[in-house]
Amino acid sequence: MEHELSLETLLQHLGEETPFPYGAVTPPIVQTTLFTAPSLRLRTEQKGLNDAGYVYTRESNPTVRLAEQKLAALEGTEDALCFASGMAAIASAILAFTRTGDHVICVESAYPPTRMLLESWLARYGVQVSFIEGKCTEEFERALQPNTRMIYLESPSSMVFHLQDLRAVSELARARGILTLCDNSWATPIFQNPYALGVDLVLHSASKYLGGHSDLLAGVVAGRREHIEQVRETRSLLGGVLEPFGGWLLVRGLRTLPVRMERAHASGLQVAEWLAAQPPIARVNHPGLPSHPQHALARQQMRGYGSLFSFETRPITAENAYAFADRLRLFRFGCSWGGYESLLLGWAQGESEPAPWLFRIYIGLENPSDLIRDLQDALPALTP
Repeated sequence: MEHELSLETLLQHLGEETPFPYGAVTPPIVQTTLFTAPSLRLRTEQKGLNDAGYVYTRESNPTVRLAEQKLAALEGTEDALCFASGMAAIASAILAFTRTGDHVICVESAYPPTRMLLESWLARYGVQVSFIEGKCTEEFERALQPNTRMIYLESPSSMVFHLQDLRAVSELARARGILTLCDNSWATPIFQNPYALGVDLVLHSASKYLGGHSDLLAGVVAGRREHIEQVRETRSLLGGVLEPFGGWLLVRGLRTLPVRMERAHASGLQVAEWLAAQPPIARVNHPGLPSHPQHALARQQMRGYGSLFSFETRPITAENAYAFADRLRLFRFGCSWGGYESLLLGWAQGESEPAPWLFRIYIGLENPSDLIRDLQDALPALTP
């Protein structure tokens, strides 16, 4: 094409230059485990049917490959791989580049299963890990060891929404030959591109915003081709590949991603700003608020914000917390996020009562004014 297309347009057209069969506007689901060749010679000498080389869906599949092409374009990387879940993507990326005797630095507020993989599972095989808060680059420098091979980032991080300076940490790591990985599920490629800031591999739980409909379990790794090929080998051996129907659902979700993220940005901020002004709320952890300690960094490395954040109450009892939740009518209570439905989870921040509670809140696609009214009706329960 004569000029560079916007991301919104790329998502609709990239990989679809050749018309689909029968003039269909949605891609076909190539629901097959294997691909056969017209002759044994072709199968043996060329190892596939055609230039694409499709042999077995555990290795590659046209429907999944279309999703991978769009994701690589979104993240501005040379290539991308899809997985059967976010944890399959994270585990494959970490396992592909760690060996016995290696040391990994990870932000302490990373997704809990990622922490478990690093501190419990990989410890069995002699991989060491240091967890740090990671809010300043000097922390990473102090945590470095002679055998540090990987730095694992998640910006913003789970629950408390701390940020890392992706450019500064990447420069620190690259000067020492250390690989950097960053979970970009919260901001998505619409609002943040860690690869452009120097991060080597970008990870996603595509079950969240990328899928967008709470009906897909998937993960993504994006980065330089040489790194992706190493991860591809691990994916093939461990078998955590995304199946064709999941690839089709992911393509469907990506088509509306820019529109949904625009709504997430606006609705999330509206509810966060309202909560921050309520007396029972001690603090709202949202990088888009000027009150967030790293708001300046957020504005520097992100173009917008997701609608998942948390808020902390003043000391209350468990009964206060449960009464608050019971009064809500538009929020559901469950893990994950990124779909159309608003969600809430909460935990006491101490063993004795009363204690502050931390609530993680996800703002879906409902009208934010309705959600605010729902919260307003429930909020009196948080006053002891």
